[in-house]
Amino acid sequence: MSQPVLSLQDVTIYQDNNAVLTNISLEVNHGEFIYIIGKTGTGKSSFMKTLYGDLPLKQGKGTFVDYDLAKLRERDIPYLRRKIGIVFQDFKLLPDRNVFDNLLFVLKATGWSEKREMEVKINEVLDKVGMKTAVHKMPHQVSGGEQQRIAVARALLNDPEVIIADEPTGNLDPQTSVEVMQLLREINQNGKTIIMATHDYALLMKFPSKTLKCDGGTLFEVVQRTV
Repeated sequence: MSQPVLSLQDVTIYQDNNAVLTNISLEVNHGEFIYIIGKTGTGKSSFMKTLYGDLPLKQGKGTFVDYDLAKLRERDIPYLRRKIGIVFQDFKLLPDRNVFDNLLFVLKATGWSEKREMEVKINEVLDKVGMKTAVHKMPHQVSGGEQQRIAVARALLNDPEVIIADEPTGNLDPQTSVEVMQLLREINQNGKTIIMATHDYALLMKFPSKTLKCDGGTLFEVVQRTV
């Protein structure tokens, strides 16, 4: 039996010195699709940030993609992040360079150097998300949904074990949200683990999966009602 991709035991998540989520014990296995839901301010983003090393794990035990979160050092964080892909609500594409150069920037920052290999990889991930024709466009020349597809392509560059998606449909209209969700589900069906924070309950009904809720200062599994 392979190790869980994420394991937390008696974890308390802190934002500054305030405990925002307490007493979390959780395992996520390879290939799972997990939703994290909850109102604004209940700790969804703090939970995500703890996973990718933006917030330190001060209390409890946690391992994520084989890294001990409680012992994570500053110099480990870039290596942890190479094993995960992160998709944000606001796309975070660099506005001053085209799609190709946005993805090239990430590859160079994570240690790639061979020009031909980088070109092949960029075309491969853009093809996966249906955005190969946008390779020379600037971010402002494509729609919000297309920008988010490009952001998903960027998250796939280093063939990550896990994709963390923090409100990836938050800035998109309902139809585009469904398209981005279909893309994420397809990536999940091809074996990637996805942990997605969302407040879009319509998507949960349309694409049901294991759901964890931040509420009352903790995180717990909820069973979705099926209509």
